[in-house]
Amino acid sequence: MNQSKTRLYEEIVAEVKDDFKSRQEDRLPYELAWQLNMNFVAGNQYCQISRRGIEKEDKEYGWQCRDVYNHIATIYETRLAKLSRVKPKMSVRPVGAEDGDVMSAKVSSKILQGCSEKLRLTALMDNATMWSEVCGTVFYKICWDKSSGSVLPSSTGEFKSGDVGVSVCPPFEIYPDSNTCQSMAEVNSLIHAKVYTVEEVKSIWGADVKGEDVKVFAPGSVAVTGGYGVNGFSANITEQVKKNAVTVIERYTRPCSKYPDGQLVIVAGDSILYIGELPYFNGENGERDLPFVRQVSTLTAGCFWGTSVVERLIPVQRAYNAVKNRKQEFLNRISMGVLAVEEGSVDPDELTDGGLSPGKVLTYRQGANLPRLLDAGNLPSEFLYEEERLLTEFLEVSGVSELMRNSSTTQNITSGVALQLLIEQDDTRLNISADQIRCAIRDVARQILRLYRQFAVTKRIEKVVGEDGAVEVFYFKNSDLTSDDVIFETENEINDTPSARRALVMDLLSAGLLTDKDGKISQAGKLKILEMMGFGNWESSQDVATLHQRKAQKENLFFADDTKPLEIDDHAIHIEEHVKHVVSGLARKQGKEYEQKLLAHIRLHQIMSNATQTNEEGESGNGE
Repeated sequence: MNQSKTRLYEEIVAEVKDDFKSRQEDRLPYELAWQLNMNFVAGNQYCQISRRGIEKEDKEYGWQCRDVYNHIATIYETRLAKLSRVKPKMSVRPVGAEDGDVMSAKVSSKILQGCSEKLRLTALMDNATMWSEVCGTVFYKICWDKSSGSVLPSSTGEFKSGDVGVSVCPPFEIYPDSNTCQSMAEVNSLIHAKVYTVEEVKSIWGADVKGEDVKVFAPGSVAVTGGYGVNGFSANITEQVKKNAVTVIERYTRPCSKYPDGQLVIVAGDSILYIGELPYFNGENGERDLPFVRQVSTLTAGCFWGTSVVERLIPVQRAYNAVKNRKQEFLNRISMGVLAVEEGSVDPDELTDGGLSPGKVLTYRQGANLPRLLDAGNLPSEFLYEEERLLTEFLEVSGVSELMRNSSTTQNITSGVALQLLIEQDDTRLNISADQIRCAIRDVARQILRLYRQFAVTKRIEKVVGEDGAVEVFYFKNSDLTSDDVIFETENEINDTPSARRALVMDLLSAGLLTDKDGKISQAGKLKILEMMGFGNWESSQDVATLHQRKAQKENLFFADDTKPLEIDDHAIHIEEHVKHVVSGLARKQGKEYEQKLLAHIRLHQIMSNATQTNEEGESGNGE
């Protein structure tokens, strides 16, 4: 590398580091608020934000009660339990009405289904929701991982085909160019900063960098770079030191007049790991875009960062702890007593150390007044009123009712309809957060399809588990993905409980909407009803027509020269499935020779079907 290029790289590294430091300072107030939220959820509730960071609040007197009555944790867990039901089932809407577009949309839907299982999207969603509920914001990062995928042979050896990778980024790792952006669409550039060991940097980027001791804190090993020292942070969420590590700074810049294809600069220490255009065509209409999706708990007007319910509950929790502890101190005074003694009549040190234990012999000076306990009075009723008021305020501020948290109601309600209405009203309060989760997952799904469209240049094999438990295998390549218009098949998973679903099915059965004109239910209908009621499909009770349909679909995928129709085949179903495969154009994509063989196979089915009908008609005539 010549001297001018070296100087240029040094200037870029310095500029990126200065930009990163500036964004740290701008984001510091939000970062401190997130750490305070995490401390309150963890039960360390006697801390506050100061100039140096999060500091512990000391007792004013040694005898003060400092117990924690953590209602924030129970509300937080209740919201997580409710929001964990949000598991949207996604499908892709075809770009047109042609058969090829419809088949392409079906392939895209199956790809999303396979990715959901392969990437363990459910666990990622639970992890992301945990962060968004405590900090208010979390991010998904969608990239193409060249080190994953199936192993393919080549002239120079074996290599990996690559695959999509999705990871959850806590808000501590993300630094936008402005904290006043309302959405990701308004962000012009974004920095993702994370601590890696030197070995990880070598494995991922193939570069040798100098490691050092980097301050991190326990959850997620996120770099603590907010400008406050270790002495200012005294909490359960504690700082640690990661040895032989380095902070990797990835700065993504959207396409603009200066950078028509965007820019990505990755800096580790004093080295540049990568500099160039944005690597992914993951935006609308095939444009390059940021590989991040934001998920918030509640949107905040005029702010990039979402609001957590924990932040609203902190003042109520402080007041509740104060009331409960003052109440406990008052009860201690009543039970332990406050002793009044005449000066010089007794040994005060003896009473201070041992108190008035049962059976104690108290010696006092002759002629002095007898020591006595002061009357502490009764517990003021204001304590009880304030405690009840704060408990009610917990429910009002959090949106988590007593019915949701305790599975009980104080109202004398015995009607099932009334209880169902109360449950729906409680769930309505969580719909804002649930909608944010659904929108984030939809954007993640779109970026997954766009990455496959960019990198799946050769045929890839994908496996999915069907609704009946059978494994479906199919091939696809980027030309098969013509649409990324992801839609939801389910409306509201929060209200979709097993009991509500079974009640709905029973109502449909009572109304006769699931039966034919003779009032009977087909075998396929029975299996579907069992599935809707949460009993799943029973393999021993599978419909024969479904088995024939699946057999024909497998023949379409794995057609060979020795594939011949069987006498037991339902020829009408096989002909229909094979004809759809030919008419949709999928057979032609597998080669003209394959298409001709499949057409010959269809003719054999037709011949056997006609022969079967002729025999049945002959037997019927002989019987008459």
